[in-house]
Amino acid sequence: MPSSDLPIRAATETAIAHGITPDRCDILQDSSTLVLRLTDTLVARVVQDQDGPRQGTEWFARENAIAHHLTMHGAPVIPLHPDLPPGPHEHLGYPVNFWQFVTRIEAEPEPREIGRTLQQCHAVMRHFPEPLPKLAIITESLAMLKMLEERALLPPDILELLHHHLTTSLTCLEPFPHQSLHGDAHIGNLMNTTQGLLWTDWEDTFAGPVEWDVASIIWNAKLLEGDEATVHQILAAYQEAGGLIHDEALQQCLIARAAVVTAWYPLLYPNPNEDRQTKLRQRIEWLKAIRL
Repeated sequence: MPSSDLPIRAATETAIAHGITPDRCDILQDSSTLVLRLTDTLVARVVQDQDGPRQGTEWFARENAIAHHLTMHGAPVIPLHPDLPPGPHEHLGYPVNFWQFVTRIEAEPEPREIGRTLQQCHAVMRHFPEPLPKLAIITESLAMLKMLEERALLPPDILELLHHHLTTSLTCLEPFPHQSLHGDAHIGNLMNTTQGLLWTDWEDTFAGPVEWDVASIIWNAKLLEGDEATVHQILAAYQEAGGLIHDEALQQCLIARAAVVTAWYPLLYPNPNEDRQTKLRQRIEWLKAIRL
């Protein structure tokens, strides 16, 4: 039996229970999260990693709340599907939520549009009424180091390096203004669609400095690709749209982002290809140099 059978059942049976009969089952993504297109307009996301660090519906509950707030205020995001309760739902032990299908286009996102739409989201999230955990992805990554050590997923010197940078980042970022954030604002969570550039995947939302999201979207271009032109356009458009960026906070968020991604790498990519191995080495070497 394919491993995705039960997660697919969880999504389809939940849709049927709310009066929607799936007429297809197109797998759009099959990883720790399974993404399925079940009708012309309905997309389901199912957490199928039942051994991962995130269990239960707490993460989806925050994601749904922030996505609903953004949608209601006209932010450039993929909306939850209007024909089902926002949930999050849980069936057969799998957390599920449901989204509106959007049509992707092949054109690469324009850097200025990336900066502008990110600032639009930040402006709306500034008024999100529900409390969010502070700097959650950093504190979660710090707590994960023990598990990484027990499973021997990273060598001791790298774990010590990550512990140093994560604890330092928590201290350094505390004084800066905090607000609701995307939390994982990399290019893979941004879709160029027939409706424009739309942000998606709000599972990591937390409260912190806006520079965290800015650092997340420019990290690869700035530090892996050396594409300063793209970085400049994103930053300029973000600020022209009304966003404020503190240079010290941005630099600290670049460091924290590198440490967080490094900590999560063995879980997200247990069998990394050569390109991912190279990127991991580059992040680690950059973090080592920063510490000197």
